[in-house]
Amino acid sequence: MSKIQIDIVSDVVCPWCAIGYGNLQQAIDELTDLDVAVEWHPFQLNPQMASEGEDINEHLASKYGLTEQQLAENKSRIQEMGQLAGIEINFDARSRIYNTFQCHMLLDWAKEQGKQTALKLALFDAYFTQGLDVASVDTLKQVCESIGLDVDEVDAVLADSERKTKVESEEEHFKSLGIQSVPAFIVNQKYLISGGQPKQQFVEALTEIAKKEAS
Repeated sequence: MSKIQIDIVSDVVCPWCAIGYGNLQQAIDELTDLDVAVEWHPFQLNPQMASEGEDINEHLASKYGLTEQQLAENKSRIQEMGQLAGIEINFDARSRIYNTFQCHMLLDWAKEQGKQTALKLALFDAYFTQGLDVASVDTLKQVCESIGLDVDEVDAVLADSERKTKVESEEEHFKSLGIQSVPAFIVNQKYLISGGQPKQQFVEALTEIAKKEAS
């Protein structure tokens, strides 16, 4: 069985990150001859955003210059791609976009507890499906508790200056490697798969990489 390490650089409020991972997981489930380990790394789409966030339509219109029609088309496409990836993206519930730095601090902590992927998926669900405020400490505590993390530790984790510096440094490290957009899937520290690719693209890419690594 070929061992594959996939480092995923992503943000919690990035729909293509959720879709891309859903498709990747479907590919992994199909490739039963691969032993795949996943680790998540921080990237902030909006590092300067205030804690209260912004209206998502106003944010996207301002950031990307999208018209109302383009916004509607974009939402429809994202929902369709989400369904294919097994991700429910509920725009009726999700009206705002938020700063995610605290999410990344908790994801770093969750890695130490062996629950990083579980937390990432729970955060995707909280934001994209339930439309919750993922910048709210109360929300983050609820999400952590839902996957069995010790909610009593959350405040200390978020107040930890050393962890804050660690997460900031990790984000800068991947930017220094040239990653300016997400999701980015780095396979065996050598091969980059960019964007929320369809399942078959992941199947083909991982199969080819496994062959190269075995030769």
